[in-house]
Amino acid sequence: MRDPVPPERWTKPHPGRAHELKRQDGLSIERNVAVPLRDGTRILIDTYKPDRDLDDELPVILGWGPYGKHNQSSNLFPEAGVEDGWNSPYTGFEAPDPIYWCNHGYAVVYADPRGAYYSEGEFRHNGVGEGEDCYDLIEWLGTQPWSNGKIGMSGVSYLAGIQYLVASQRPPHLAAINPWECFTDWYREFAYHGGIPETNFIPRAGSAIANSTNRVEDTLANVRAHPLWDAYWESKTLDFENIVTPAFIVASWSDHGLHSRGSLEAYTRIKSKHKYLLVHGRKKWSHYYTPANVERLRQFFDHFLRGTDDSVLAWPPISLEVRRSAYEWTQRSEKEWPLARTRYVPLYLDAGSGSLQAEPASAESVARYDSENKDNSAIFDYTFPEATELTGPMKLRLWVEAESATDMDLFVAIQKTDTSGQVVPFMFYACFDNGPVALGWLRASHRALDETRSTPERPVHSHLREDMLTPGVPVAVDIEIWPSSTCFDAGEHLRVVIKGSDIYAESPPHLPFARHTDLRNRGVHIIHTGGAFDSHLLIPVTPPAG
Repeated sequence: MRDPVPPERWTKPHPGRAHELKRQDGLSIERNVAVPLRDGTRILIDTYKPDRDLDDELPVILGWGPYGKHNQSSNLFPEAGVEDGWNSPYTGFEAPDPIYWCNHGYAVVYADPRGAYYSEGEFRHNGVGEGEDCYDLIEWLGTQPWSNGKIGMSGVSYLAGIQYLVASQRPPHLAAINPWECFTDWYREFAYHGGIPETNFIPRAGSAIANSTNRVEDTLANVRAHPLWDAYWESKTLDFENIVTPAFIVASWSDHGLHSRGSLEAYTRIKSKHKYLLVHGRKKWSHYYTPANVERLRQFFDHFLRGTDDSVLAWPPISLEVRRSAYEWTQRSEKEWPLARTRYVPLYLDAGSGSLQAEPASAESVARYDSENKDNSAIFDYTFPEATELTGPMKLRLWVEAESATDMDLFVAIQKTDTSGQVVPFMFYACFDNGPVALGWLRASHRALDETRSTPERPVHSHLREDMLTPGVPVAVDIEIWPSSTCFDAGEHLRVVIKGSDIYAESPPHLPFARHTDLRNRGVHIIHTGGAFDSHLLIPVTPPAG
């Protein structure tokens, strides 16, 4: 735990903890309503209802997040792509807009969790306890005289993750959830990518949840104190198999390093009878607030919270985007994830020619790069002989050698290049349009696999121990490449880039971005290919349906 940052020292003026009831802009707003939790701790919430005489009870949409229920704006970062007019100034960070939803007959509630700002108690960063607190608020909301007893949840990132925590506890009044992108594996997707510590986003996230009048969890210190999978990470795990609530889950190909992997994992594991998956490749905040997507979400809530619209029952189980570039894509319906018709095909690395080939090279060869030079990398290209779609995860098997070190940090990017060899950009990490097809990472000492969870196309590392390298001795490592969906025309290229540091590292300082600077690399990395060394990329070739 750590000492808090007082709420009044936040960058936006804090309105304080006084109870307030007012009417403006068509809303009836009640601020700082105290709600008791099961242990007597009281948290503060704000409620937004239509400013009219109610002739019926209202379904409720709850936004639960630690960034301050007063933290409201009609826009986000300029680079996020949220257009003027999409949201009202009452919109909480990554939360549903009260003006829109109240105008359509809903109530919206924002909560400051236990220990956030002026809510009582100490703040804990997720875990079962926070799920229990959210359960208690849902049950309180479900029994208010202005509530119809059906509570839904919506929001991005943190506001999505809490939905899995509370839904697994099955509060009776929780009628539907809408987790719009969130990591669900704290270790592998948030803190240690492939066992490599993330060093930019986590300090930022830790400071964003520090405003309180009591102690708060020191996320950064806890992450650094637990470099291997242990009881701390177990305490953050999610019981997906106990979730039966109707769910509209949104995932993306464009948030590698944070939300992409976990959102897809959640969809495959929850047991809800009614579950829908929308996968996109856009900037996540822009996608959440795009008017057409808000209307789509209203169809979902209108059915499960109001019983007034059955169109959601005709939705396909899955709608996914197949990308050609950052600004060119098609949307397609599917029945399952992963796609059952996908064929996993190996492309073998040949260091002698710097290429990927359909057959392994008979002659052994090596690629070398200086792991401490950010401008050095190993590159391998494959030219598609015909139009090909790749949809799913990839696996990169490498035989690697550290010339003068006992460990190595491997960073991998999958890129698309056009027929002239120019890199084709894709949306990336909420605010960028110059990103890769997909990313992967691995610290070589973390190469041991969890054999119960790994599949031939998707390695899952256990992270229970470190197996150090012997300098000069090659070892095989399997690197998980996060899922993506991309079309390549005949003559276009797939490129594998391997280096010793972040391949996408440039960003304005105010934007959220995953980086890794606490590295173990020393000297030259060597990649062995051909002959006895079956270094290859396993790609998900996806034929047309039917």
